[in-house]
Amino acid sequence: MASFRAFLNSPVGPKTTHFWGPVANWGFVAAGLADMNKPPEMISGNMTAAMCVYSALFMRFAWMVQPRNYLLLACHASNETVQLYQLSRWAKAEGYLSAKKEEASSE
Repeated sequence: MASFRAFLNSPVGPKTTHFWGPVANWGFVAAGLADMNKPPEMISGNMTAAMCVYSALFMRFAWMVQPRNYLLLACHASNETVQLYQLSRWAKAEGYLSAKKEEASSE
């Protein structure tokens, strides 16, 4: 009970935005995971790239803020992974990644 009370009253506990912000941001990760089964033609390259930049910036913020917010860091690292995968699916569908493969095989 004492450890739960310590978590409840900690600077990154559920009484703060340092807890509820990351909890809400897990929605981005869940949405990205749900979109993995959709066709790559439905992916917006611009929005996915923006989400990659957003998550990268907030990973740095989570590391630099005091106290360090490991929950926010984990959330944005997960989102970065999902969004980079989605961006690679989009790039393959648009033909950006297959061009290098063709150049390498023609040499």
